[in-house]
Amino acid sequence: MDENTIICRCSDVTLKEVRELISEGYVTFDEIKRITRIGMGPCQGKTCGQLVMREIANATGQNIKDVKFQTNRPPVVGVKLGLIAEEGRR
Repeated sequence: MDENTIICRCSDVTLKEVRELISEGYVTFDEIKRITRIGMGPCQGKTCGQLVMREIANATGQNIKDVKFQTNRPPVVGVKLGLIAEEGRR
């Protein structure tokens, strides 16, 4: 795969950027996520997660099954302003 390939479309992160971070010592998904925002876009890592984990596994000699994925949290949901306004009137 070409190093200029974008592996995280949500945050526009290339394979080269991920490999550079790994070579600098960032070898967990969460560390790379904090720097690049990979896994924080609309897809929540469904598109790029496995690609990043594969790169970590290859660079560290781990089995991809042993590479920990990001901590998933429940999605945030929007609140209608009318509900907030009603609560404020009480």
